[in-house]
This record gives sequence, structure tokens and C-alpha cells, in this order.
Amino acid sequence: MYYYQPFVRNSVHTGSHSRSNRNILRVSGEGKLAVQPDQANIKLGVLTEDKELLQAQKQNAAAISSVKKALNAIGITDQQIQTSDFTIFPQYDFVDGKQIFRGYRVEHILGITVDEIENTGLIVDTAVNNGANTIRGIHFEAENQSELYQQALSLAVMDAYKKAETIASALRVQLISTPLSVAEGTLGMEQPVSLQSSTFVKSAVSTPIQPGTIDIESQITAEFTYYS
Repeated sequence: MYYYQPFVRNSVHTGSHSRSNRNILRVSGEGKLAVQPDQANIKLGVLTEDKELLQAQKQNAAAISSVKKALNAIGITDQQIQTSDFTIFPQYDFVDGKQIFRGYRVEHILGITVDEIENTGLIVDTAVNNGANTIRGIHFEAENQSELYQQALSLAVMDAYKKAETIASALRVQLISTPLSVAEGTLGMEQPVSLQSSTFVKSAVSTPIQPGTIDIESQITAEFTYYS
């Protein structure tokens, strides 16, 4: 069983200790897997502005409808598309220290889940060419992330034990192989950053998307006892 506590670097405690005066050896363990992502999550949408709120909403709704139809045409189903954010903001200018109302800003962001990550660039281009003008980001992940993390966690435990063995050997002491405790760290999956939030303009150049690899990492600390 794992319990959470702050991460502690390698250290060795000898002699008197609160746990019945046992000799305690505390080590850290790290596990890491580099895997190919098999799923992309794209957040993009439409930003419109108008002095009249109703007009801003109508323009936005029309553009979003156009984006969705275009995505459907290239094989993205409605089940893969959902609204992730919808906001309305009044806009103001400051002139000579005075706040002057400029109009309304409406932003509708869609979350698109893609299993064929090689089509990520096509999806972005299709959306932009059909009305999308803002993108929040593209994140890649592995569908079986939980299973992969368990593997990384096993590697971290093995790493901690090997470190404990090495330290015990250097100290010429006898290590007890079963640890007194194991504390899990808080690492997980590191995303390869592809695109950050930005505003797009239409372009004849296709968008190259490189998913790279995902680093799935885990950290633990473990305490072992030993005899001199």
C-alpha cells in the first residue's frame, strides 16, 4: 500500500531512531517510460466581437456550426466534439482615463478527441479554414496511461531497492530486503508541448504537428532497516 508524503532525497540514518532504535536507510526511487502517444486532445474555437451581443452570438454560432460540419466531413463524429468552454465578456477601451464600452466578445471553445493522431494537423487546418480563429492547445496522451504508470511505479520500487543494496554494500552492513515503508511521489505523465494558446489566421500552409513521445514518470521514497 502506498501513502503520500513529501519527497525526500537519499539519506542514511544510523544509531538511535524513533522506530525502536533500528538502523534506518532511506532512499528515493525513480521509474520512467517513454511511450508513443495514441490519442490527441485538441481545444480550438471561435472568437467574435460586436457592439451588439446578439450579433456577436449569432456570428459565433454560425462559425462554430461551420467548423463542426467541416470536421464531420473529414470523419470527426459529433461524439468526438464537445464544448469545453463558452464565455461572453464586455469589452472596454480607456480613453483619457475614461472607460468606454466597445462591445461584446463571445468565445466558444470545442474539445476534439482524436484517435488517429496523424490527422491532428488536418483537423486544425480544417477548423481554421472554416471559421476557427483561436486555439487553446493540443495535448497528446496514451489511452492506457494508468497501466503504463503502474509499470513506471514498479521500476521506481526496483530502483529504490538497488540503491539501498548499493549503499548497504558500501557500508558493509546487512540490508533487510523488505522495506519498512514506501511513499509514492506525485509525478505522472509529461506532455510533449506542441501548440500553445494563440489566435490563428487562415493560411495556405498546412500545420505540422509532431506528437513526439510521452514521458511517464514515478517517484517513491522507501525506508529499509539494516544490521551492522
